[in-house]
Amino acid sequence: MTRLPTAAENFDALLLLVGRLNYTWSNTESLLIHLIAGLAGTDKDTAVIIFLTLNTTRARVDLVERLAKAGKTPEAEKARILDLTKRFMKYSALRNRYSHSIYSFDPKSGDASTILMRIADRKTDIKLGRTSAVDQNAIEEVEAAISSVARINKECWAIITELGYPK
Repeated sequence: MTRLPTAAENFDALLLLVGRLNYTWSNTESLLIHLIAGLAGTDKDTAVIIFLTLNTTRARVDLVERLAKAGKTPEAEKARILDLTKRFMKYSALRNRYSHSIYSFDPKSGDASTILMRIADRKTDIKLGRTSAVDQNAIEEVEAAISSVARINKECWAIITELGYPK
Protein backbone atom coordinates (compact mmCIF):
# COMPACT_ATOMS: atom_id res chain seq x y z
CA MET A 1 0.00 0.00 0.00
CA THR A 2 1.33 3.40 -0.99
CA ARG A 3 1.47 6.01 1.76
CA LEU A 4 -0.10 9.38 0.92
CA PRO A 5 2.15 12.37 1.49
CA THR A 6 1.56 14.36 4.65
CA ALA A 7 0.42 17.98 4.56
CA ALA A 8 3.95 19.07 5.48
CA GLU A 9 5.45 16.94 2.68
CA ASN A 10 2.99 18.40 0.16
CA PHE A 11 3.86 21.92 1.32
CA ASP A 12 7.62 21.29 1.09
CA ALA A 13 7.19 19.76 -2.37
CA LEU A 14 5.12 22.72 -3.52
CA LEU A 15 7.67 25.25 -2.26
CA LEU A 16 10.43 23.52 -4.23
CA LEU A 17 8.23 23.45 -7.31
CA VAL A 18 7.33 27.13 -6.96
CA GLY A 19 11.04 27.89 -6.95
CA ARG A 20 11.50 25.83 -10.11
CA LEU A 21 8.46 27.47 -11.69
CA ASN A 22 9.84 30.94 -10.95
CA TYR A 23 13.25 30.00 -12.36
CA THR A 24 11.72 28.47 -15.50
CA TRP A 25 9.39 31.46 -15.89
CA SER A 26 12.07 34.14 -15.51
CA ASN A 27 14.48 32.23 -17.73
CA THR A 28 11.81 32.03 -20.44
CA GLU A 29 10.66 35.62 -19.91
CA SER A 30 14.24 36.80 -20.49
CA LEU A 31 14.03 35.37 -24.02
CA LEU A 32 11.62 38.18 -24.80
CA ILE A 33 14.76 40.35 -24.97
CA HIS A 34 15.84 38.52 -28.12
CA LEU A 35 12.36 38.73 -29.62
CA ILE A 36 12.25 42.47 -28.90
CA ALA A 37 15.67 42.93 -30.51
CA GLY A 38 14.73 40.94 -33.61
CA LEU A 39 11.28 42.38 -34.09
CA ALA A 40 12.37 45.98 -33.43
CA GLY A 41 15.49 45.61 -35.57
CA THR A 42 17.80 46.66 -32.77
CA ASP A 43 20.73 45.17 -30.88
CA LYS A 44 20.50 43.05 -27.74
CA ASP A 45 21.83 45.77 -25.41
CA THR A 46 19.12 48.19 -26.50
CA ALA A 47 16.52 45.42 -26.15
CA VAL A 48 17.74 44.78 -22.59
CA ILE A 49 17.15 48.44 -21.72
CA ILE A 50 13.64 48.28 -23.21
CA PHE A 51 12.93 44.98 -21.41
CA LEU A 52 14.07 46.30 -18.03
CA THR A 53 12.15 49.55 -18.47
CA LEU A 54 8.93 47.56 -18.75
CA ASN A 55 8.35 46.24 -15.26
CA THR A 56 5.75 43.51 -15.81
CA THR A 57 5.60 40.36 -17.86
CA ARG A 58 2.32 41.53 -19.36
CA ALA A 59 3.91 44.77 -20.60
CA ARG A 60 6.86 42.90 -22.10
CA VAL A 61 4.63 40.38 -23.85
CA ASP A 62 2.36 43.19 -25.08
CA LEU A 63 5.39 44.87 -26.64
CA VAL A 64 6.51 41.67 -28.37
CA GLU A 65 2.99 41.04 -29.67
CA ARG A 66 2.59 44.63 -30.91
CA LEU A 67 5.96 44.53 -32.65
CA ALA A 68 4.98 41.26 -34.31
CA LYS A 69 1.66 42.75 -35.44
CA ALA A 70 3.16 46.06 -36.65
CA GLY A 71 3.13 45.00 -40.29
CA LYS A 72 6.82 44.33 -40.85
CA THR A 73 6.74 40.72 -39.67
CA PRO A 74 5.95 38.00 -42.21
CA GLU A 75 2.65 36.23 -41.46
CA ALA A 76 4.16 32.83 -40.63
CA GLU A 77 6.72 34.39 -38.28
CA LYS A 78 4.04 36.54 -36.64
CA ALA A 79 1.78 33.52 -36.12
CA ARG A 80 4.57 31.55 -34.44
CA ILE A 81 5.48 34.41 -32.10
CA LEU A 82 1.86 35.15 -31.18
CA ASP A 83 1.22 31.46 -30.51
CA LEU A 84 4.30 31.34 -28.29
CA THR A 85 3.31 34.41 -26.25
CA LYS A 86 -0.27 33.18 -25.90
CA ARG A 87 0.87 29.81 -24.57
CA PHE A 88 3.40 31.47 -22.24
CA MET A 89 0.83 33.85 -20.76
CA LYS A 90 -1.56 30.94 -20.21
CA TYR A 91 0.59 30.09 -17.15
CA SER A 92 0.71 33.63 -15.79
CA ALA A 93 -2.27 33.22 -13.46
CA LEU A 94 -0.88 29.99 -12.02
CA ARG A 95 2.54 31.55 -11.48
CA ASN A 96 0.97 34.58 -9.82
CA ARG A 97 -1.19 32.35 -7.61
CA TYR A 98 1.86 30.70 -6.07
CA SER A 99 4.37 33.55 -6.27
CA HIS A 100 2.08 36.29 -4.95
CA SER A 101 0.20 34.40 -2.29
CA ILE A 102 0.41 34.05 1.41
CA TYR A 103 0.17 30.59 2.88
CA SER A 104 -2.12 29.55 5.70
CA PHE A 105 -2.25 26.37 7.73
CA ASP A 106 -5.23 24.65 9.31
CA PRO A 107 -4.38 24.44 13.02
CA LYS A 108 -5.94 20.99 13.41
CA SER A 109 -4.91 19.11 10.28
CA GLY A 110 -1.82 21.11 9.32
CA ASP A 111 -3.14 21.33 5.74
CA ALA A 112 -1.77 24.29 3.85
CA SER A 113 -3.55 26.57 1.45
CA THR A 114 -2.66 29.62 -0.57
CA ILE A 115 -4.43 32.94 -0.28
CA LEU A 116 -3.99 35.09 -3.36
CA MET A 117 -2.95 38.59 -2.36
CA ARG A 118 -5.57 40.38 -4.40
CA ILE A 119 -8.70 42.33 -3.57
CA ALA A 120 -11.57 42.15 -6.05
CA ASP A 121 -13.78 45.24 -5.96
CA ARG A 122 -17.46 44.52 -6.49
CA LYS A 123 -20.32 47.02 -6.82
CA THR A 124 -21.16 47.02 -3.13
CA ASP A 125 -18.39 45.06 -1.43
CA ILE A 126 -14.94 43.58 -1.81
CA LYS A 127 -13.80 40.01 -2.07
CA LEU A 128 -10.49 39.07 -0.52
CA GLY A 129 -7.97 36.71 -2.01
CA ARG A 130 -9.11 33.35 -3.30
CA THR A 131 -7.83 30.31 -1.42
CA SER A 132 -6.51 27.10 -2.94
CA ALA A 133 -5.49 23.89 -1.24
CA VAL A 134 -1.88 22.79 -1.28
CA ASP A 135 -2.46 19.17 -2.23
CA GLN A 136 -1.41 16.59 -4.79
CA ASN A 137 -3.51 18.29 -7.47
CA ALA A 138 -1.70 21.59 -6.88
CA ILE A 139 1.66 19.83 -7.11
CA GLU A 140 0.72 18.12 -10.37
CA GLU A 141 -0.58 21.40 -11.81
CA VAL A 142 2.70 23.19 -11.05
CA GLU A 143 4.76 20.28 -12.40
CA ALA A 144 2.79 20.38 -15.65
CA ALA A 145 3.27 24.15 -15.90
CA ILE A 146 7.04 23.81 -15.41
CA SER A 147 7.21 21.24 -18.21
CA SER A 148 5.10 23.40 -20.52
CA VAL A 149 7.05 26.59 -19.88
CA ALA A 150 10.31 24.68 -20.41
CA ARG A 151 9.00 23.50 -23.81
CA ILE A 152 8.01 27.08 -24.66
CA ASN A 153 11.54 28.14 -23.75
CA LYS A 154 13.03 25.65 -26.21
CA GLU A 155 10.61 26.71 -28.94
CA CYS A 156 11.45 30.35 -28.33
CA TRP A 157 15.18 29.61 -28.70
CA ALA A 158 14.44 27.75 -31.92
CA ILE A 159 12.57 30.77 -33.31
CA ILE A 160 15.33 33.16 -32.22
CA THR A 161 17.97 30.99 -33.86
CA GLU A 162 16.01 30.25 -37.01
CA LEU A 163 15.13 33.91 -37.62
CA GLY A 164 18.63 35.13 -36.82
CA TYR A 165 17.54 37.43 -33.99
CA PRO A 166 20.34 38.90 -31.85
CA LYS A 167 21.62 36.54 -29.16
